[in-house]
Amino acid sequence: MVASETPEKSANNKPLAGRTVVITRARAQADEFVAELEQFGARVIACPTIEVVEPESFDRLDEAITHLYGYDWLVFTSVNGVDHFLRRFQANGHEVSEIDDLRVCAIGEATAERLREAQLHVDVIPQDFKAEGVFEALIQFVGGYDALTGLNFLIPRAAVARDFLPKALAEAGARVDVVPAYRTIIPDHLDRGRISAMLAGGADCIAFTSSSTVRNLAQLFDTHDLSTVLEGVAVACIGDVTAQTAAEHGLHTEIQPEQFTIPELTRAIAEYFERK
Repeated sequence: MVASETPEKSANNKPLAGRTVVITRARAQADEFVAELEQFGARVIACPTIEVVEPESFDRLDEAITHLYGYDWLVFTSVNGVDHFLRRFQANGHEVSEIDDLRVCAIGEATAERLREAQLHVDVIPQDFKAEGVFEALIQFVGGYDALTGLNFLIPRAAVARDFLPKALAEAGARVDVVPAYRTIIPDHLDRGRISAMLAGGADCIAFTSSSTVRNLAQLFDTHDLSTVLEGVAVACIGDVTAQTAAEHGLHTEIQPEQFTIPELTRAIAEYFERK
């Protein structure tokens, strides 16, 4: 009989054993990512470069909620969008059942799952998380490009976000209202010296989960070129848009999953270091 591995030996065989991964995700959403990485043996340093807060004004969101009956579609681009929209929706005295008559598009399985937890139906979950893929999924669902004409879309999302989807829908003849449901800021407690010490202390990888996490780190270091700040650290980005933002700030993305989810990003990081 072959003796089973000791826990210590087993842990040392994990692909991220002895590796330090810095994650920049908002603190409130970091737990899943930390747990996923630790399962592969990583030492994880949570260094959130964004904090998700309420928009500077609820005026546009409140107006959209008041006239919700005028929309055909609700498009949620993230879990944050769901949480902040529903919180404000219910604070204004509405019930989620009032959304039953609308079509709902959720970008990403995590977003869809949050909607289901809130007892809301989901009509479309695009397989491709990029805006172009979402647009194609909507075209297929409604029965063709021309069928978008005259439809009314509400997209509650971050105050600053990519504009391809609303522009593409508008060009197809739809009416689109993009309203800020939340915004991302640099956390008050974020300290440049502390981050520098983390990176200098042997970080092997830094993971970016949105463009804001990249931009805020650059803003913190008062630079547009992060290549020197992150010299020798492997850069992991959750998707194309984040990787593009990283490139704009002087970074080469070594690690990027095919599917833009936290579990897939974790797996890509593990596979990258397993090959090294």
